[in-house]
Formats: sequence, structure tokens, C-alpha cells
Amino acid sequence: LLRARTTPTNSSGFGDDIASTTDFSLIASNNRQMTGGDTKFFTSHKKGEIAEWRVEIGNPDKDKKKDAVKKVIAAMTVGKDVSMLFADVVNCMQTADVELKKLVYLYLINYAKNKPDLAILAVNTFVKDTQDANPLIRALAVRTMGCIRVDKITEYLCDPLQCALADEDPYVRKTAAICVAKLFDINPELVQDRGFLRQLQELLADSNPMVVANAVAALAEVQSTSFSTARNFTLESSTVHKLLAALNECTEWGQVFILDSISSHSPQNESQAERIIERATPRLQHANCAVVLSAIKLIVSQLEGIQRSDVVSQVMRKLAPPLVTLLSAEPEIQFVALRNINLVIQRYPEILQEEIKVFFCKYNDPAYVKQEKLEAMVKLASHQNIEQVRKILHLYPSNSKLHVL
Repeated sequence: LLRARTTPTNSSGFGDDIASTTDFSLIASNNRQMTGGDTKFFTSHKKGEIAEWRVEIGNPDKDKKKDAVKKVIAAMTVGKDVSMLFADVVNCMQTADVELKKLVYLYLINYAKNKPDLAILAVNTFVKDTQDANPLIRALAVRTMGCIRVDKITEYLCDPLQCALADEDPYVRKTAAICVAKLFDINPELVQDRGFLRQLQELLADSNPMVVANAVAALAEVQSTSFSTARNFTLESSTVHKLLAALNECTEWGQVFILDSISSHSPQNESQAERIIERATPRLQHANCAVVLSAIKLIVSQLEGIQRSDVVSQVMRKLAPPLVTLLSAEPEIQFVALRNINLVIQRYPEILQEEIKVFFCKYNDPAYVKQEKLEAMVKLASHQNIEQVRKILHLYPSNSKLHVL
């Protein structure tokens, strides 16, 4: 099933594009920090300012040093090349100031690929930060190392990453889980050889729901980018129940990853399929359309394991209202919902047999929405509603706004 996805704005780690070279959560964090009085750093366009920044970065005064790095990051953000300050900025890494460290890490992510020989100078500080007493520092170091796509740094990432996956703090563990998927995108063989996939699967039984959700997301990303069946993971029945239990405490995007992963699970018996559907049904009322569509995907997949017609009919009645509700959203969401609906009604047309009116085209519907609605009407047409469908289709060619036909 297709799924509507937008960029989440939570702090769970799902905002990170786990296969990308840039950690956008760091950029967002930096943008939040550089607000208010910090907007002045974006207004400087003097000649010779690079030399001034180099001097200010070397200033022993911590505040002046931080302001200088902020100026560098601001220039980098608006597209100015400040790579010539790489060595100077890297020297600022060894600091106890978390804000300054974040700024330096952001700079490294952006320029390390262009300066691989100089980036290796930061490895010792990275490794030291992964052993810091502050879990935020440990997580930040692991996440940044995973975003720097330099082979020499990747070699040094393995040991800290293994420690982070077993860290006592859940924030570090959930960050490390996403980092495994990033590392897999860089070097799949290394991830397999070092046993990171096995550690990810162990995190599925973690006591923290956010760690579980990130582990599921990472495994799903690995599976989607791998063509080897040996790397695919399957869920045991005991693991499925733990994932369902974690749904209530996960963010909406964590729920999407968990629901999608369970949808590929084949129930052992009819009773288990009914229990899974029962746990997923409350998500049909969720405000996020991606959660609703993932819940529908899971429920439809589990219906295959139920033979009792009364149970199937009862579940189908629950699926109709959320599908109809999605058709009152924005055109883009309607399109995604309609694509899903057209797939669902191929197997279970009776779900929306009585709701065919919602597929009648409106004068202001975009052409791509009209096309999907027409396909749905054709699939839902029956002896009971064929006259109604014929009349509405007869009106469309005479309407200049409804030019689909």
C-alpha cells in the first residue's frame, strides 16, 4: 500500500533521513538555537571576513569563539564556501560547551567529505565524546560519525556504535539504532560482519518504546535497501506482541514503522490475527493519515488469516469510516487515500459498497483525483447501484469542469 508521508517535526529521531549524508535534525536544532539575537550573524557581507573569523575562532574567550563559529555556520547555511576554515573549526571540538560542539559537528557533516584527510583529525575527539558522561554528547557523537560518509571515519565508528547500542541510556540506544541503517548504506558488508543487525533485532525487545520504534525503522530501511534474503528479518509472535504493546507510548511516526513491520507478519492462527486487528483498530481514529493508512494496511493483511465471515464483516464495517474521512482531506492526501482504496476494494469491494457517493467527482477536484475516483466507481459498481452510477457518469461529459472522460 502507498502511504502519505511528511517530514515529522518531533524529536524522536524519525525526522532523520536514515540513508542521507546530512543529519537534518542537527540543522533543525541549529536553526532553533540561532534565532532572536543570533539573526545578526546572517547579515554580514564584509570583505576579508574569513580572516577575521579565523582570528576570532582562535580567541581564548569562549563567547567570542562561539560567536565566530556561529558566523561560519550562518555563512555556510546561505551557501557561502567556508571550507578554508576546516582546520580552525575542528580545533574547537574539544570543548565542554554543548552548543559549540553541536555547531562544530554540523560544520563537519557538511565539509568532511571534501576534506577527508583533515576530517580524520576529529576521530579521537569523536571516540572520546562517545564515552562522555552526558548521554546527549554520546548520542550526538555517534549520530555525527554516522552522517560523515568518509571511509576512514567509518572504520572508527564500529566500536563506539556497538557500545552505544548497549548503552544504559535509551536516548543513546535509539540514536545508535538509526546510525546502523546509515552505516549499512555506506558499507553493508561491515554491518553484517560486525553483527549490528543482530543487535538491532535484540533492541526489538527493549523496554523503551522509542528504542523499539527506531530499531524497527532501521531494520525496515536495511531490508528495503538489501536484495539479499539473508538480511531480511522476520518477526516472532512474541516480538509482535511486544511491538503492539509499544504502540501506545510511541510517537505517530514510530507507530507507522511498527504497524508497517507487523503487516508483513503471518499470524500463526486465527486467534492471533484477531488479537492483532483488535490492537490496531484504535489507530483508525488517529489524526495522522499515515498512521490510519498503516493501520488499514495491517488490518487488511491480517484478514487473510480469518475464516469466520461474521468477524470479517465486523472488521470491514470499521474500515469504511476512516477511508471515507480521508477523502475530505487535501487533494494530495485524497490521491494517496484513493490509491490505497483502489487496492483494498480489489480484494474487499464490500467495504465501501454502500459509500459509492463519496467517489462522485466534484467540479474542483484535480484531474488526478478524478481519475482515481472514476476507477473506484468502476470497481464498486454492482446491480444495486449501477443505475446511480450510470446517471452520474452521464452528467460528466456535459460538464466543462469534469473533463476526465
